[in-house]
Amino acid sequence: MSLLFTPYDLGEIPLANRVVMAPMTRSRAQTGIPDALTALYYAQRASAGLIITEGAPVSTEGTGYLYTPGIHTGEQEQGWRAVTDAVHARGGRIFVQLWHVGRLSHTSLQPGGAAPVSSSTRPAAGALVYAHGQDGQPGQVPASTPRALETGEIPHITDDFVSAARRAMRAGFDGVEIHGANGYLFEQFVNGAVNDRTDRYGGSIENRLRFLLETIDAVSEAIGREHVGVRLSPFGRLYDMAAYEDEAETWLQLAAALEARAPAYVHLSDQLTIGAQAISDGFAHDFCKTYTGTLIAAGGFTRDTAEQALRDGALDLIAFGRPFIANPDLVERMEHGWPLAEASREAFYGGSGEHGYTDFPAYEEGASSHD
Repeated sequence: MSLLFTPYDLGEIPLANRVVMAPMTRSRAQTGIPDALTALYYAQRASAGLIITEGAPVSTEGTGYLYTPGIHTGEQEQGWRAVTDAVHARGGRIFVQLWHVGRLSHTSLQPGGAAPVSSSTRPAAGALVYAHGQDGQPGQVPASTPRALETGEIPHITDDFVSAARRAMRAGFDGVEIHGANGYLFEQFVNGAVNDRTDRYGGSIENRLRFLLETIDAVSEAIGREHVGVRLSPFGRLYDMAAYEDEAETWLQLAAALEARAPAYVHLSDQLTIGAQAISDGFAHDFCKTYTGTLIAAGGFTRDTAEQALRDGALDLIAFGRPFIANPDLVERMEHGWPLAEASREAFYGGSGEHGYTDFPAYEEGASSHD
């Protein structure tokens, strides 16, 4: 029997199967508020054992891309409530990903046109964000040069995550995922090549991990650790994340810290499919020996490779991203061996209305693929 389609207990949250819908930014919320199409999009995919939503900024300051649905206002909270109700009505489970992009933003998106914030003033070389250009039109523009957060400002950002987590639970989410991966704010503190601070948030491994761990602790205290997951991308190179001397030791020390905290899960993002180096087998083995709780991984899995990873015992749940765009019934298609539809890249990101978003059909014998 296939393990991928067997139930799994995520703490006290029963999951129907071990397939996770990975978080994917779609930039479809024209007002920054989840709408009826957002609710339909996630409800269509509710057969996943667990849905993790696209990143939801915890503040205006934390926003780095136009048209991403936040979770820092009452209107956004109400919009997300419609989403969670729709998913739960179809028997699904859903966590919201809490997001602060740090330096991956543009002055046109920041309050008062201010510089984005980060661990340092180092810009993300070559990084593009979706913002307003000089002509005022939306498009891909270079990320603005950040300013370094003052020591006294950092607890306020932790408070923003706590407030967003409380909103999430009021909105009916089963939990939250703290986005500590893919070159965004927390990784800008963890990464020793970006973080050049000399205060309690810079220098040693312990100091560079402090901000993330303080936030995990504060959010866990507010809503319960059983409702808190965290996403990481060890050895990630997205958005000018460079190698640094004690990199492996840093991630293993974080694994130990998470083992002591026992969150709902740890979600590893392997960037091999987007051109970065893969997480080595040796490091993955050491990470799993150190952190023994529920472990999810995302990174170009197929049904067969997902099944093998589960049988090897390294992973408990497998996250799929892009296949869910054109296959709202991905779980059923994989379980029955039905062919997968493919979406054109134009459908991945941005747009308005249902086309390329909620108009991908479930599988029917003889139906043509969506393009």
